Amino acid sequence: MTTSNGLLRLGPGRAPVPLEIAASYRARTRGLLGRDGIPGAALLLTPAGSVHTFRMRFAIDVAYLDRRLRVIALTTMVPGRLGLPRLRSRHVLEAEAGAMAAWGLRVGSQLDITAPEVRDGGPGNG
Repeated sequence: MTTSNGLLRLGPGRAPVPLEIAASYRARTRGLLGRDGIPGAALLLTPAGSVHTFRMRFAIDVAYLDRRLRVIALTTMVPGRLGLPRLRSRHVLEAEAGAMAAWGLRVGSQLDITAPEVRDGGPGNG
């Protein structure tokens, strides 16, 4: 399973958020399954255009990101749901429910990711 770690930067004056990056098919498929939470951190699925919460143990916030890492949609999903695909989504950010509001994330927010290089010209550019 290919995952790497990085930092999610939400803007000036905001503390960076620890980030796990799931860039392989296997890592994206596993996602947050089998975990009891991801306190204070986030998971980036790349590339991804939709998610589900089948077999999840907790509710999650989901941010759909375009190729420039701009938030194009936000939602909270409880376990056992299938998210709608977002046509312009290239990456999906997941965190525990309530985390993204606490971070001040909104539609239109521009994210910056500092991480090892990720294929597809995506998040490794930070």
